[in-house]
Amino acid sequence: MKQLEEYVRSIPDFPEEGIIFRDVTSVLQDADGLQLAVDTMQDMVKDLEFDVVVGPESRGFIFGTPIAYNLKKPFVLIRKKGKLPCETVSIEYELEYGTATIEMHKDSIKQGQKILIVDDLIATGGTTEAMIRLIESLGGEVVGIVVMIELAGLKGRERLKNYRLESAICYEGK
Repeated sequence: MKQLEEYVRSIPDFPEEGIIFRDVTSVLQDADGLQLAVDTMQDMVKDLEFDVVVGPESRGFIFGTPIAYNLKKPFVLIRKKGKLPCETVSIEYELEYGTATIEMHKDSIKQGQKILIVDDLIATGGTTEAMIRLIESLGGEVVGIVVMIELAGLKGRERLKNYRLESAICYEGK
């Protein structure tokens, strides 16, 4: 049986020289790889009590929805600004070159609900930190974060040290 890491395609010098791009599309394109990714991530949080799964656009949707479905939990979307049809709350956060805004429906999280964030990857932790602030602004409590890939060299874990963070694969570099 293949290990999850074997399904991840590594592309050297993309998007720039010295960077190894970890491509999750190769996992998604393989039925066994996709099932292994979802099962592994779900297993990492089997001891966690939570009410809602939250995932960011777009790969958080891919991994978060089957976990929510399997565990009979609701799934809540976090999207880029202007993509949700109802009343939203939003947060702007810093990127390496500029800023971005994410938002979620104002009625998607209830006061006191325990939240699991699911995403494909954590790098610097900036986007995840913004998601946490957005969820907490609605009264939710983030009790865990699970990702398929962690790029440890970018120190996202340090940025999120007050939250439980599980990663199915951890690469030491960037």
